[in-house]
Amino acid sequence: MNDQTTTIRYNDEIVRRFTLASVFWGVAGILFGVFIALQLAFPALNFGLPYASFGRLRPLHTNAAIFAFVGNMMFAGVYYSSQRLLKTRLACEFLSKVHFWGWQGIILLAAITLPLGLTRGKEYAELIWPINILVALIWIVFGIVFFTTLARRRERSLYVAIWFYIGTIITVALLYVVNHLSLPTSLLHSYPVFSGVQDALVQWWYGHNAVAFFLTTPILGIMYYFVPKAVGRPVYSYRLSIIHFWSLIFLYIWAGPHHLLNTALPSWLQGLGMIFSLMLWAPSWGGMLNGLLTLRGAWDKLRTDPVVKFMAAAVTFYGMATFEGPLLSIKAVNALGHYTDWIIGHVHAGTLGWNGFMAAGMFYWLVPRLWGTKLHSERLANLHFWLGMIGILFYVASMWVAGIGQGLSLNELTADGSAPANTFIETLKNIIPMYYLRALGGGLYLVGYLLMVYNLVRTVRSGVATDGTLQVAAEPAVKPAKAFPGFINAPVLFTFGIIVTVCLWLLGQGGWSTFGLIGAVTLTLATVAHFELNTYTWQRWHEELLHNALPFSILSLIAVAIGGALQIIPTVALYRGDGDAKLLEHRLQKPYRPLELAGRDIYVREGCYNCHSQMIRTLKPDILRYGAGLGYSRLGESIYDRPFQWGSRRTGPDLAREGLLRPDLAWHYRHLNNPRELEPDSIMPSYPWLKDHQVDRAQLFGKISALRTLGVPYKPEASTPGAIQADYDAQSKEIAKALADKGIKASPDAEMVALLAYLSRLGLNVETLKPEETR
Repeated sequence: MNDQTTTIRYNDEIVRRFTLASVFWGVAGILFGVFIALQLAFPALNFGLPYASFGRLRPLHTNAAIFAFVGNMMFAGVYYSSQRLLKTRLACEFLSKVHFWGWQGIILLAAITLPLGLTRGKEYAELIWPINILVALIWIVFGIVFFTTLARRRERSLYVAIWFYIGTIITVALLYVVNHLSLPTSLLHSYPVFSGVQDALVQWWYGHNAVAFFLTTPILGIMYYFVPKAVGRPVYSYRLSIIHFWSLIFLYIWAGPHHLLNTALPSWLQGLGMIFSLMLWAPSWGGMLNGLLTLRGAWDKLRTDPVVKFMAAAVTFYGMATFEGPLLSIKAVNALGHYTDWIIGHVHAGTLGWNGFMAAGMFYWLVPRLWGTKLHSERLANLHFWLGMIGILFYVASMWVAGIGQGLSLNELTADGSAPANTFIETLKNIIPMYYLRALGGGLYLVGYLLMVYNLVRTVRSGVATDGTLQVAAEPAVKPAKAFPGFINAPVLFTFGIIVTVCLWLLGQGGWSTFGLIGAVTLTLATVAHFELNTYTWQRWHEELLHNALPFSILSLIAVAIGGALQIIPTVALYRGDGDAKLLEHRLQKPYRPLELAGRDIYVREGCYNCHSQMIRTLKPDILRYGAGLGYSRLGESIYDRPFQWGSRRTGPDLAREGLLRPDLAWHYRHLNNPRELEPDSIMPSYPWLKDHQVDRAQLFGKISALRTLGVPYKPEASTPGAIQADYDAQSKEIAKALADKGIKASPDAEMVALLAYLSRLGLNVETLKPEETR
């Protein structure tokens, strides 16, 4: 036996850097959030400037909050806890610095490009393609550092927090790469590989699981480390943590379609999204209870310790948000809440309460230890807690009231059921007071956060940077006691059988579906019986799995890949512009003319998708309000759209058939130039710069060539540079003349003319397919 010991000095310098970066970017993210909340209450704050408009600043706020604030906090927590759980110093010190500076560089590039209107036009995925490549590379660097550290560990078994970190790194890489597949048209612009319904599904597979695997699973790992540390108690239930992890990462990945309920998304995908979202109640609440019950025997600390206050509240908000999410995935509830401010309240309960409060609790616990001192003021930390809590309550409650009120008002019909009972602007006027309260709540949260910044700065100044140390045996990192027995065993085979039979039940037809249901029930009962009779075998297999990081990572990848593959592959294969007319619902989108394409790209650049949808749902109120006599939106009507524009929020009305409902070009010109000239109660920003800025015609040939490569059926003779310019000239002059006839002078090359061309075609660029027709 070797009695010699050695001292490990942890690399806490990188933790300090990520901590300070998170605190700094948190101020920026929250400040931008408060500002755009004020813009919705007071539209004059858009200032008529392109770089200050809501449509460009909202993505800046979301990216700052998610990737800058929470991202840096996550990296700090992962690097701090991993070294201690694995009992080894962080590997690849140089690469950890590359990770830090590369991530801050990405944030700076986002802060520059998004206000300039350089965007892909997809929520939480707005960054242009060169930055996306940089994100992928830096994430790979993060993975190298983490997994190399894992390979050098001195602790044989992997603790639960490490499980969640592994799941995060693998899944975020998968999500980010697939959703950001694009074909560049220039250095600053690209079109997604997926289009229409494919793009919608892939985007919300990514968007929902960005919340799951960037804002949830790594923070759960941090919870499993820092909550026990803060209260001096072990995790409540190790067995519950096993169930929590495996069921969460498997179920979460299927739930993305619940963002597209009652739309043109195929019904089988909507059904899957709703079913798996409802199943998420169990693991999510299991994790919440595991976190809260870890406080058993230490509840008295809630009165005295601000760290425990923040963490307990954060876990509670996690439970609230994960109860509300499945609730909103029920189609009847979704019909009321979707496209309203209820969704905004739901998202911010999670972001401000779960992420924000967990970050604050971690900072208050971590910063004194990183600088070898005590927290400057617990009284200020307690004040921060109550200001933040009151701010969240104002914010979330106001959005609940506004959202439910908006949903009820817009879904209300006249007594005979033949028309909407309320106009969009009437509904908007009624909820404006809630926008004032939202801004107040955000302001209170910001004040509390600034108190934390002051408190932490004083704490840092009172101490000296200190790295943690650990005495360990002077021997190499441990190796697994036994080789992993493999995947051919009861736990894996039973689980695989249940997954296959459940998929047959949910996706199969007729006899296959019945067979799947019977098989799933039978295998589930057999699994329970086998587990009860052979509990030790199951436990031993999982313990051996935890000694072997590679097979654990492989199983994690399989668990998260199954759901995405079974949803995305059939959608991409079946729902295409050249596919069966029945699958396209007998309507097919026509390609945009060059001027209309330029206008659409301007629409995306200005972030109009943040406030307008282009999807008439399969609901009677939507059809009567927006359908223009053509019913709800069919799948084929947007099959070539890149990016899709179905939207997630209606601060303004749906525009899917705007060309039919409002063909008056002069009205649109005046509305875009100054909305309050036509409707005094409008909160839409004005876009006066569109009159003066000219379209970059030189980009059109490259864009149309890229779209042809991606399968949009532009005719070869109409896709030459000369033909593109000729068509552009003809349509732009036609629109300029129509405006001149109404007393409006506009240059044919003005961006305003291109945007008018696009808006005037919405609802008109569709052809009807015969039942037997295949394209």
